[in-house]
Amino acid sequence: MKPGAALFVSSGDLVADRRFGWALDQAGRGDLVAAAEILLQTIELTPKFTTAWFTLGAIRDRLGDREGAIAAFEQARDHDVEDYHGARLQLARLGAGDIAPAMTAVYVRRLFDQHAPNFDESLLERLDYRAPELLRAALEEACRKAAQPFHFASMLDLGCGTGLSGAAFRDVTDHMVGMDLSAGMLAEAKAKKIYDRLEEGELVEYVQRPEWQGANLELVVAADVFVYVADLKPSFVAIAGALAPNGLLAFSVESHDGEDARLGPTLRYAHARDYVWDALSDAGFNVLTLRRASTRTEKGEPVPGLVVIAAKE
Repeated sequence: MKPGAALFVSSGDLVADRRFGWALDQAGRGDLVAAAEILLQTIELTPKFTTAWFTLGAIRDRLGDREGAIAAFEQARDHDVEDYHGARLQLARLGAGDIAPAMTAVYVRRLFDQHAPNFDESLLERLDYRAPELLRAALEEACRKAAQPFHFASMLDLGCGTGLSGAAFRDVTDHMVGMDLSAGMLAEAKAKKIYDRLEEGELVEYVQRPEWQGANLELVVAADVFVYVADLKPSFVAIAGALAPNGLLAFSVESHDGEDARLGPTLRYAHARDYVWDALSDAGFNVLTLRRASTRTEKGEPVPGLVVIAAKE
C-alpha cells in the first residue's frame, strides 16, 4: 500500500505534523529508508501519533521488513480503538493478530468517503464491475422459475454506494430506499435521483431499527457489500426481520475454496460457499441461487465470487 495524506490525522503537535509531511515527501521521492527514519524521529516527539505509526508500518512493509511492519501496525492499533487506518486488517494480512478482524464503521466510512468522487470510474472502467447486472439476471431467473412477477413494491439497497445497484433495479421497483455508511457515497447517489429515500447508517444497526423489523419488504439487495463483513450471520438475521414472508435477498460476495471467511491481500473478505449457505439457512432463508460468478477484476484477473438469491422462509 502507499501511505498518503488521505489517511492523515493530526498529532496535535505542529512540529510532529511537519516532520510527518517531510517523511511523506521522502517516500514520494522513492527514499523509503529516509522516510522511515524521519517517522521514527516524529514518533519520538509524539509516541501516540497513530498516523505516523501506521505509515511507518506501510513503509516497512514496502521495504520487506515484515517484523518491523507488524510492530508499527501494532502500535497504530493500540493507539486507536476505532481503527481508522485499518491497522488490524494490515496485521491480519501479515499473519499477525486476529485472522478475520471485523472492519470498524469508522474505517469503512473513511475508505468510501475517500473514494466517492471517483468511485464509478474506478469500478466500471478499471475493475470491470458487474455485480448489479449479474444480480438482476439471477433475480429475474429466480422469479421466472418461481412463476412470480419480476417486479417489487419495495426494495432496500444496502450499501447502495453511488447508486449503481439502484439504477439496475429502478425500473422493476415501485419504492426504493438506499442506505450507506458513507456520506460521500450518499451525496453521489443523491445527485443521480434514483432513490425515493437515502439514509446513512451501519448495516446491522440500521436494519434492526423498529421501522425495518417487520417492514415486509419484498426485496433487499446488497451488491459487493459483504466483502467488508467477516461474520455474515448477524446481517442475514437482521435482513430476515425486515423481509416479508418469501421476500427476496440478492447479494454478491467474493469467494475462496477453503472454509469460513478469509481476508485477502486487497483487504476484502472472501467467503466459502458452504459458509454462505449455512449462514443463510441459520438465519431462516431458503437458497434459490448460489452460483460462481466474478463481479470484478483485479490486475486483469477475474476475482472469484458468488451471486446469491435467497428467500425468507
